This record gives sequence, C-alpha cells and structure tokens, in this order.
Amino acid sequence: MSTTEIDTPTSTGSSTEAVLEVCRRAREASRALALAARSDKDRALHAIADGLVAAGEAIVAANGRDLERGRAEGLPPNLLDRLALDADRVAAIAAAVRDVAALPDPVGEVVRGSTLPNGLRLRQVRVPMGVIGMVYEARPNVTVDASALALKSGNAAVLRGGSAALESNAVLVEVIRAGLESVGLPADAVQTIDAWGRDGVQTLMRARGLVDLLIPRGGAGLIRTVVENATVPVIETGTGNCHVYVDASADLAQALAVTLNAKTRRTSVCNAAETLLVHAAAAAEFLPLALPALAEAGVRLHVDDRAAALAASAGVATEPATDEDWAAEYLALELAVGVVDDLDGAIDHVRRWSSGHTEAICTTDLRAADRFTAEVDSAVVMVNASTAFTDGAQFGLGAEVGISTQKLHARGPMGLAELTSTKWIVSGDGQVRPR
Repeated sequence: MSTTEIDTPTSTGSSTEAVLEVCRRAREASRALALAARSDKDRALHAIADGLVAAGEAIVAANGRDLERGRAEGLPPNLLDRLALDADRVAAIAAAVRDVAALPDPVGEVVRGSTLPNGLRLRQVRVPMGVIGMVYEARPNVTVDASALALKSGNAAVLRGGSAALESNAVLVEVIRAGLESVGLPADAVQTIDAWGRDGVQTLMRARGLVDLLIPRGGAGLIRTVVENATVPVIETGTGNCHVYVDASADLAQALAVTLNAKTRRTSVCNAAETLLVHAAAAAEFLPLALPALAEAGVRLHVDDRAAALAASAGVATEPATDEDWAAEYLALELAVGVVDDLDGAIDHVRRWSSGHTEAICTTDLRAADRFTAEVDSAVVMVNASTAFTDGAQFGLGAEVGISTQKLHARGPMGLAELTSTKWIVSGDGQVRPR
C-alpha cells in the first residue's frame, strides 16, 4: 500500500457498510475471545503455526506474484525487501507464532491491588482492548504477528495490509482463520478489509465504537495520514531515524562492530541506524576505521566538514550532509556522519533530529552512559549494543505489532501487555460511602 492510497477521506456507501459489518463481526468475536481459556488460545496458535508450515509453498507462490507486481510498479527496494517471503521466512514466522503461544497469558494478570481501611478489596487486572485495527504496507509478516498477538491477548484483529502484499495476505489470513476454526474459536477474530481499498481504510479509521484501537505501521506518510484522520484512538508507531554515538572513551573495535551491524544488518527496517555521531576526541582514530569499512559495505556516506576531512585522508568518497540527511530515515545503504565536540553535542543533535525510536552510545565511561540514557528521550536507548536489537522478538515479547514512539499507554516494542487495557475489580461486604 502506498501512502497515497489513504489520502482521500471519502468512502462509497457500499464499501462503508461492508467494512462496518466486518467490524461488527470482529466485535462479536472479541467477546468470545475475551472469555477464552489460555489453553484454547494456545491451541489455536499452534494450529495456525502448523497451517503456515503446511501452506508454505502456496504462501511463497502468492508472495512471488506480489513481488513481480511490485517490481513492475516500481516499488522501492526497501519495501520489496520487507515484502519478500521465502521458505526460511515463512518458517521463522511460524516459529514466532509458537513463541507467542509459549508466553504467559496477560489477560487476568493482577497489576496491583490493596485492601482499603473500610474493607474494600481492590484489584487492577489486565483485560483485552477488544477490536484492534492494523493499517500497514508491504509487510506480510505483520499479518501473522498482529493476529497472533491479538489472539493471545484476547482481541480481534481487523487488518488492512495494502495492495502490495494483497495475494500474500489473502493466503495468510485464510490460514489463520482456518486455524481458529479448527479449535472452535471464531474465524472472525481475524479479518481483512483489503478488498475495499482506500475507501475501506477510511471507514476503519472512523469506526469509533466498533474498533477500540488503531495501529498504523509503515512510512511517515501513512502514519501521519492515520494519526490526522482517525477518530478511533491511535497508537503511533513512528519512523526510525536512529543514531549511534561513539564517545571519547569507546572501545573502538567494539564501536565499529556495533556501527556496522546497526547500519548494514538489514537496511529496510526501522531499527537500522541512519546517523553516526563521533566525539571529536575519538574521530581521528575511529573514522579512518569506520568510513572505509562502511564504504566497503556499500554505504553511501553523507558527512559534515570534520568527517569529510578524515574521509578524504582515508581515500573514501563522501558527499556533504544537509539538514535533509540529518532528518532522513534512509531505509537504504546510506548514512549521515558527523563529528561532535562532546557528549552534550551528541545529545543536542539527537534531541533535534531523532524520531524518538532508538539511539545507542558506545562508551566505557559509566557517567557518560548514565547521562545519555537519562537525557536522550527515545523509546529505546542502547549502551554498547546495536540498534538492531529493538525488536519485539529480541526483547522476549514473542513478536510485536509495532514499535511505539509515543508516550501514552505503550512505548517501544509492543507485545501482549501493550494490547491490553486494565479494569478495577472492587469487592466489598455491603460498604456504603458516607455523605
């Protein structure tokens, strides 16, 4: 789904009613899921994982047709990478579903509780959100991750996966619904509205009262459109302009490994580093190591004046960094590189340009690490580790529906707990409140 597909806030009567009916069925299914035992939800998840493995060839074949169409339509390389499925990726997706099944059920967990002086017994417990809408693009893995996490947390999911992954998502949703039905849970707990295109997503964004939460996951344009047009509550999963800062005290070999991994491991994902900042006291030694290594890996380098001088002495081709580079989420083999005077300069740069996703500091100075983690206001802050670790599976969440860069309710990788709300249960013995 390109970001322009949801730009026009209009819906035809037929598509509006069709999508609202999907949401009504999801609402009904969510009531059954909210009461489902963990054993039933886990059996459904294992059935879904088995179904994914069994349908592997059909999934890859459908994905191949999506890829062929995407190439013909000029889909950018980063989106083609996110879209692509092969046998190994399908197996990994199935394994992630089993990982979710192995996690504790968040529903009913007591968050806190107490007994008041008047004898009232209070418990705050986790409960499902209800119906969760997902709007995303060219990411068939999200179809499965979102469905699995929604199911385990007792929610129904209404999915808008976009035209780029249309055939892949159709097969995946069919497998998921079959898995639900095989254990007696309602198939309507997972539905797609892809058939209604941009009109359908407009209706989904305004289905307040039927949809409890909307999560957009994709490029900046898609996220902005959902946030600005939805009347359903939205959790914003932001873009990833992530930074690696190499401090004066850094172990340079370790910092080089972190930088290369953060930038080159996989460029199309939101946890990839887009800016490298280096303390002036370390730059003369570190950049002659890092810039050639990055260039050899195929990274196009956008550098400030001080980094440019060091690049030239190392024989590395670069180009001047502009404000657009400091602000960019490249999602490609490109990196902005700058030299800062000190830790304060690094923190100031991050505060100005970061999207609030993930930042990393490489340092052996505990005080510098403490200041960086305290003063950098991003969802995830790493110390001597690659930004690539910002991931629900890596954090032990089984999977994720996105990485929230907002501050309300959920922040960082969103797993099971983030797809629940809470309610208070109060037990008494006839207490009445005095006038």
